[in-house]
Amino acid sequence: MIRSGALELQGRRVMLRPLVTSDFEEWREVRRRCRDWLEKWEPRPLPGHPDVTEDRRAFAASCGARDRERQLGTGYGFGIFVDDRFAGAINLSSIQRGPFQNAYVGYWIDEAQAGNGYVPEAAVVVLRFAFDELALHRVQIAIIPRNKASRRVVDKLAIRDEGTALNYLEINGVWEDHIRYAITAEEWGARRAEFMKEWIDPA
Repeated sequence: MIRSGALELQGRRVMLRPLVTSDFEEWREVRRRCRDWLEKWEPRPLPGHPDVTEDRRAFAASCGARDRERQLGTGYGFGIFVDDRFAGAINLSSIQRGPFQNAYVGYWIDEAQAGNGYVPEAAVVVLRFAFDELALHRVQIAIIPRNKASRRVVDKLAIRDEGTALNYLEINGVWEDHIRYAITAEEWGARRAEFMKEWIDPA
């Protein structure tokens, strides 16, 4: 079992750690300011459920759910912190063991921090964790084709394009096609030194 406070992943400029209830005010400020930037790419909240952005108790419950996922080994959610300030989030979710050994990565960044390379760096930190620590075999990232900002992340990392899945996920009330990008443990092993030099090791 990995406790929230025990799990911190360090990149060159970013630090990743699970969100806790005391992060709520910073989270809310970023989510409010970036509502138009973010919500068009996200699933709609479930009807009748409190808004995690506005309700501290709902945010705390979400943090608790992420804690349970970590305890079960089914998912790891991280805040992205730059200079000790909350800047976004990245998740390693739906971990499947057995013959698949697969997980999915999703991410978002504060609009004011976009374009600085923080998300590609955070993604490499998560890939290192997924392959080196969790011994997964495959990690997938699925992106709506017109989401150019998210696609720039995988383009910068040269993650392999596996093709487009039609009507793959319901996003903002619409079933959207997604381009599926993936990297395997074999690919990570072949490119690990490159990733580390470019994104993690001291410049």
